[in-house]
Amino acid sequence: MKISRIQLSSGEVCYASVRNDGTLERLSGDLYSGLQPTGQTVTASKTLAPLTPAAVMCIGLNYRKHAEEGKQAIPEHPVLFMKTPSTVQNPGDPIILPRKLRSDMVDYECELAVVIGRECYNVSRADALKYVLGYTCANDVSARDWQRNGGGGQWCRGKTFATFCPLGPVLVTPDEITNPNQLGIRTVLNGKTMQDWNTNDMIFDVPTLIEFLSSSNILAPGTVILTGTPHGVGFAQTPPLFLKAGDSITIEIDGIGKLTNPVVEEAV
Repeated sequence: MKISRIQLSSGEVCYASVRNDGTLERLSGDLYSGLQPTGQTVTASKTLAPLTPAAVMCIGLNYRKHAEEGKQAIPEHPVLFMKTPSTVQNPGDPIILPRKLRSDMVDYECELAVVIGRECYNVSRADALKYVLGYTCANDVSARDWQRNGGGGQWCRGKTFATFCPLGPVLVTPDEITNPNQLGIRTVLNGKTMQDWNTNDMIFDVPTLIEFLSSSNILAPGTVILTGTPHGVGFAQTPPLFLKAGDSITIEIDGIGKLTNPVVEEAV
């Protein structure tokens, strides 16, 4: 099932399934305890991010070609950093370039996002995918100057500006994506393809990440895991290419869809 979180013209927020013809059928129930079809066709006035995460856990340097382009060694363990839930942005809403704490090195990163559906603690790799609620597209927007030089060695400052985690457009359930490590993944900037690779290049695949992140740690329902980005990011271009006001950036993953956001400057 492809699940969309939408706002109706009345302002009400609900979940809907996306039918094969593109129409929306309202769903009742809860995202974690279960959603049921109602037979009611609804029209979205706005598409929202598929959920408000309990947490956003992110993996860096998780594609071999991306590690190579950054001249980084292949990590022994997954490289973990965090974004805050307040970084989440809806499909179609703008990525805001920071101006209060100015960055002129804001980069894109297409990523497969994994959403955990039930409490996950010390889960084995063999059982890991049983805990997945679904998959969606993510853009791990990154202010490279703050990431490298303004965080005292930590990445969070450069990763946690407002709007730096667009998610969507839908949440796709695991029955439609049986192998999350066999998906084409792309970034298109102003109509030009910048990243075009496959999730099979992950150093640590999705089951391994879930096992690692749940080891001696509780993943609550609604935890979103960003699984890393392939090569082709802006800082690795010659010359480097960073986002600017007026840009349009699209993240596309096979079987999920396209997540598009415009880029604007922060008003200060």
